Amino acid sequence: MKRPNAVYSGKWGKCHCQGIAVDEKNGFIYYSFTTKLVKCDLTGKTVGWADGIIGHLGCIGFYNGKIYASLEYLNDEIGKGVLNALGIKGENVAEAFYVAVFDVDKITKPGMDAVKDGIMRATYLKTVVEDFYAKGADGNDHAYGCSGIDGITVGPDFGKETDGNDYLMVAYGIYSDLKRKDNDYQVILKYPVTEIDHYAQPLAHDNLHYSGPDNPVDKYFLYTGNTFYGVQNLEYDAYTGDYFACVYHGFKPDFPNYTLFVIDGKRPPETRELCGIGGRGKVLSLRNVGGGEKGIYGLSKFLGGTEFGSMGFFSFGDGYFYATDPDWSDKNNLSVTARLFRLRNDVFPWEFEEVR
Repeated sequence: MKRPNAVYSGKWGKCHCQGIAVDEKNGFIYYSFTTKLVKCDLTGKTVGWADGIIGHLGCIGFYNGKIYASLEYLNDEIGKGVLNALGIKGENVAEAFYVAVFDVDKITKPGMDAVKDGIMRATYLKTVVEDFYAKGADGNDHAYGCSGIDGITVGPDFGKETDGNDYLMVAYGIYSDLKRKDNDYQVILKYPVTEIDHYAQPLAHDNLHYSGPDNPVDKYFLYTGNTFYGVQNLEYDAYTGDYFACVYHGFKPDFPNYTLFVIDGKRPPETRELCGIGGRGKVLSLRNVGGGEKGIYGLSKFLGGTEFGSMGFFSFGDGYFYATDPDWSDKNNLSVTARLFRLRNDVFPWEFEEVR
């Protein structure tokens, strides 16, 4: 079928959309609505959904017939907000972080249970948990300001687009603390997709497991300045060979606080001193596609009163993208429309033009 210019999600309760992914070959679009994964066709008709996720389901990516998603169990402001939206009072969950793996072919009807119906498995990310509990460089809680994970995508390694390997890249959530200086990097972990699949096990919030790799293959740093909860949507784009990082903009006055960063996929990381953190790390490069204030390049764009792509961003790999346009008019029944955009990377700075 013709690629639609807009696809409406339908209304899905109090929790807003966190990410989208498209299986264009089979004609499906997927939405992460924080506690459920929704499957629709490209006309907007709901096929079904997987529910029963007592955690924060974040950004999602579609790869080899599966949906990969960041999944957090938290007792902080985010975690309590999820429990309150579900009507669960006074319950705490163990703090843990996973990559959820959904067998989306099993989503065939409304109201399915992600665990009981065998739709979701998950892989434990030990490194994220360690950084969440570790002290930062300045003695504050949470190394790098780590609040967990959110942005997730599958693509080649940086600077190695032809090595034949695909990796799952997962970005940290970063607490917005304007007083500390060790939270000005985005942090991205790299895992082989095959390793994530290997360790994935069924998961329930009252029976968390710890099946996962001891360490990622690599830990990368991207200097952007502090953002509001880190990378919300991370997306590899085969058209440019770059990675797009959509964020809720930061508030530190010493930074330009862009809403979208383009990570140069063709440049390998460089080992450098980490500003405000100490020690050395593998640092990624930003594409020169924006203002470049104070040496940081990025774009600023909004859609539906929200930072562009922060609640859902998908690359078709041919210069076209879906970005979500949220509808906030009914706080008890939130929805989004996935709108089609064309990337103008023949101009400076790059622009996203809506296709109407």
